[in-house]
Amino acid sequence: MASQHTAEFRQEAVRVALTSGLSRKQVATDFGVGFSTLCRWIQMER
Repeated sequence: MASQHTAEFRQEAVRVALTSGLSRKQVATDFGVGFSTLCRWIQMER
């Protein structure tokens, strides 16, 4: 299934994951995305 999230949404999720002190699993839950999806976005951002 193709992603329906905007680039801005992905960037915000990555920013929160890297700066908030929350676990990546918690950030993924908070943003309503899968853990592996968030991890992939973080890898793409780096």
